[in-house]
Amino acid sequence: MKALTRTDFHFKGQKSVYHGKVRDVYNINDDIIVMIATDRISAFDVVLPKGIPFKGQVLNQIAAKFLDQTKDICPNWKLATPDPMVTVGLRCEGFRVEMIIRSILTGSAWREYKNGCRELCGVKLPDGMKENERFPEPIITPTTKADEGHDMNISKEEIIAQGIVSKEDYEKMENYTRKIFTRGQEIAAKHGLILVDTKYEFGKRGDTVYLIDEVHTPDSSRYFYADGYEEKLAKGEPQRQLSKEFVRQWLIEHHFMNQPGEKMPEITDDYAESVSERYIELFEHITGDTFDKATENGDIAMRIEKNVSNYLDTLNNK
Repeated sequence: MKALTRTDFHFKGQKSVYHGKVRDVYNINDDIIVMIATDRISAFDVVLPKGIPFKGQVLNQIAAKFLDQTKDICPNWKLATPDPMVTVGLRCEGFRVEMIIRSILTGSAWREYKNGCRELCGVKLPDGMKENERFPEPIITPTTKADEGHDMNISKEEIIAQGIVSKEDYEKMENYTRKIFTRGQEIAAKHGLILVDTKYEFGKRGDTVYLIDEVHTPDSSRYFYADGYEEKLAKGEPQRQLSKEFVRQWLIEHHFMNQPGEKMPEITDDYAESVSERYIELFEHITGDTFDKATENGDIAMRIEKNVSNYLDTLNNK
């Protein structure tokens, strides 16, 4: 099984390229971007040394589907998906804020709550809540986008006061965040899932605010299985969930959380294949579609280069 872990393309009109933890973003003529979802996988702010076959395809196709299913709510950057691992879209000036929305007290929010925190990003939290209990209504807990290291929690008031985002644009993002999340919850419910929390990124092009980046993927979102949720909550048992949390748990079991002196455990071919199978399972649960593996014949990078170049040619000929 092959995995694409690095790219080095030179597309017509290419101005620059940004290699992120998981995705490689190519700037074409300062007007559109080619975003390639590689098979790299990250956890604890580090990229694991082996790629996961089909992971990029899974993330790209989930994001593309949800961008299409929410474009009536908010304009988004997507123009086309010329390859199973690629989305081409409008280049926007990204806001330096991630909009995180939570419907259930879990993860990092629960850890802070358990330690006595009753206000998160300026949002007051009720007393007496249990782990994995629903909030009275979803809460938005934004973070600043860091170039390096961890993103930092911040309140709406601080974002506006510091001029990170204007009041008008922030309130637009806030409104879009609630509506897109509601749509995501409705879609998840049809597949027997609960969309627990997620993050959205927005950018601006001209005077228009666009939804950018990936949407409702297992890398950016947490899903619980609806069946058994209430029973497990009542008993204080862990919820069955769909996210890449299982990779983090495997690393923890192998004594790695990216702390000083810790050594990354070996990622065997068998383990990489098992993670691949889990991602495909996530795809099928989240979308309700059967996953169609992109052909493994030939070289993945050559396929992508051909498909993207052909698409860019059609744009140039319009």
